[in-house]
Amino acid sequence: MSTEQEGAGPAQGRARRRHDPERRARISDAALDVIAEHGVAGTTHRKIAAAAGVPLGSLTYHYATLDELLGEAFTKLADRTADGFEAAMAQVGNQEEARDAVVSLITGELLNDPRTMVLSYELYALAVRRPELRRVTHAWMARSRVALGRFFDPATTLMLDALIEGLSMHRALSLDPMPRRTVEEAVERIVRIP
Repeated sequence: MSTEQEGAGPAQGRARRRHDPERRARISDAALDVIAEHGVAGTTHRKIAAAAGVPLGSLTYHYATLDELLGEAFTKLADRTADGFEAAMAQVGNQEEARDAVVSLITGELLNDPRTMVLSYELYALAVRRPELRRVTHAWMARSRVALGRFFDPATTLMLDALIEGLSMHRALSLDPMPRRTVEEAVERIVRIP
């Protein structure tokens, strides 16, 4: 094969395919941006492609359906949040410190970041409507429970996991958010540390 033939693609009217190994990840990141701005209901292939800066055909090349793309994007959200949760719990050494870490998770930035909250609520609503996406919420809860389970018995772990979710929502949606001291008392009542 001559050198001319090797480089003949564009000269023969065929565009060269650019190698872009990060494209799939960029698309799922862009999907989260679009969902945060427009909600799942307002999310389209076109909006995601525009946000990712890729041709529309890239979405259908990488993802068979929009639901597949949403599942991957929401898995990314869940993993990032679970990573932060695990990192917070990894810094504590005993049950009392773990209780304080739970309070800080409920009242801190990780779970109260406005973008993360909007995306989480979009995921919850979608998982209610499309049970196949509950695999994402199930895996997220499982990771949280493993992190909590290092310090608490199984029943307490379940209660704390639900408390974290519920109190975070209440604090986010309330016009008068629950003060930290009330959160501390709620955790203390479940954990029952003397």
